[in-house]
Amino acid sequence: MRADRLLSILLCLQTTDKINTRELAEKFEVSERTILRDMDALSTSGVPVVSDRGAAGGWRLMEGYRTNLTGLKADEIQSLLLANTTHILGDLGMRANYDMATLKLLASLPQAVQQDAARVRQRIHVDGAGWYQANEPVPCLTTIQDAIWMEHKLQITYLRQDQATERLVDPLGIVVKGTIWYMVAAVESELRTYRVSRIQQAIITDDPFIRPAEFELVAFWEQSTKDFKANLPQYPAVIKLKPQAHLRLQKERFVAIQEIRSSHEDWMILEVYFQTLETACQTVLSYGADLIVIEPAALRKLTHETMAAALKLYD
Repeated sequence: MRADRLLSILLCLQTTDKINTRELAEKFEVSERTILRDMDALSTSGVPVVSDRGAAGGWRLMEGYRTNLTGLKADEIQSLLLANTTHILGDLGMRANYDMATLKLLASLPQAVQQDAARVRQRIHVDGAGWYQANEPVPCLTTIQDAIWMEHKLQITYLRQDQATERLVDPLGIVVKGTIWYMVAAVESELRTYRVSRIQQAIITDDPFIRPAEFELVAFWEQSTKDFKANLPQYPAVIKLKPQAHLRLQKERFVAIQEIRSSHEDWMILEVYFQTLETACQTVLSYGADLIVIEPAALRKLTHETMAAALKLYD
């Protein structure tokens, strides 16, 4: 509906310094001519829309103009911004609603608080798609957060394979995956990820660092997750899967779907890669009657033996 689009355009202008006609047309999936008519409508209704010409031109709102959509406090809105569980909203078909709500929330903030909200989203990312659940002590988490906000270098003692190593890092952000916290940091211009529970000591130094202008926490995390899966040891298998379990399988940390051979209402047949025979068996068993191994024979045998042993315990 046009009224919805006009409101969305207004909110978009309020949360960006400047945006051109082509970008607006692509964002709202209409023609550039339609955007021009929308801008005329906004101007006619009293919204002070300004058009800057030239290569760096675009649409913007007259300085000082704002809509007031909410009475929420800035820290309340920032807490809501951190609750973005993208995959869950997508599953429910509500992602577009969330994006619109976020736009309204950001538009309601004063400019200075808007910038703070952007800083929050750049430094803390909540990845709700769990790959396993565990409760881990993270005594250094608060110190890490302070260093991120201060943009000061952090001296850490990190435990890797029972060996403690010292590192001087530039902490860029933290990510929580399920219940596991990770720190993303730059070490000599190289981006690395550290599991926070393995950081035994963290000391904020007096040395500031310059945050890379091109760094995007969410984009980095999504790419590093893909790279992690791609580099896992690969154990190929062919499985039959109930369609309702397909989305869950896509989110498994140690599973990569190679190909869907066939799909219908009752079963899907897929070629997949597990990490190892043992992790494959564990994953298969967790799906109960929603997953059947077709091949290899070794995985079928181990799965059958494990189920038989479990049944024997209940006899």
